[in-house]
Amino acid sequence: MTLKNKSIVVLLSGGLDSSTVTGIAKKSEAKIFGLSFDYGQRHKKELNSASIIAKHFDIEEFKIIKLELSLWGGSSLTDTQKNIPIEGVQTNKIPNTYVPGRNTIFISVALSYAEAIDADFIGLGVNALDYSGYPDCRPDYIKKFQELADLANKRGRENNPIKLWTPLLDLNKEEIIKLAFANHVPLDKTWSCYSGNSKPCGKCDSCRIRNAAYEKWLNNNNKK
Repeated sequence: MTLKNKSIVVLLSGGLDSSTVTGIAKKSEAKIFGLSFDYGQRHKKELNSASIIAKHFDIEEFKIIKLELSLWGGSSLTDTQKNIPIEGVQTNKIPNTYVPGRNTIFISVALSYAEAIDADFIGLGVNALDYSGYPDCRPDYIKKFQELADLANKRGRENNPIKLWTPLLDLNKEEIIKLAFANHVPLDKTWSCYSGNSKPCGKCDSCRIRNAAYEKWLNNNNKK
C-alpha cells in the first residue's frame, strides 16, 4: 500500500503511537489532516503535544474537536473521583483508564471528516501488543469497524472505501520507538502519561509501558 500523494486523516493525540503514525505518513509523502479531541480528559497536556507534532511535520490541517465524554464518566481519565491505577500493568483485565466507546466515537468522527474532504485513509496508532488490554485497540475490532465503514458512507457503497490504516497494530512498544526515531518523531515533545500533572508520573500503565520499552530500546541500541 502506498500513501504517496494520498490524503489521510490521522487521529493525533500527541502520544508516542499517533505521533509515529504521523511521522510514517509524512515520510511516505501523504497529505496529512490531523484530528484530536478535547473530551474532558484529565491529561489535556496531550493536546498541546498534538499541536506541536502537527507543526513539526507541517501537516495540511489540524483540528481539535470538543467532546464532553466527561459528562458521564466511566473512566479514571474523565472522572477525577476515580484513581488512575499505579500498581503496574495487569494482564487479562481491562483497566479503569479505558474510556467507554472512545475509539468508536473518534473513528466515526474521523470517518465523517475523511469523507467530507475525500481522504483515502484514516491513520490510527492502535497497537494490540504491550497495551493495557483495551477492547478497541485489537485486530478484531479494527476488522469489524472497517466492515462497518464500508457500509456506512457513500465511498464505501461506490466501491471506493476509506481504509483504516494501522501500521503499528502488530508491533510492541520497543519496535514503535525504533520506528519513531526512523521517522523523525520528536519523542521529547510527545505525551503519554495519563495524569494531569506538568511532568509524567512514571507510575501509570502508559508511563510504565513507554519507559520500559525505551529502556529496552536504549540497552539494545547501546550493544550495537
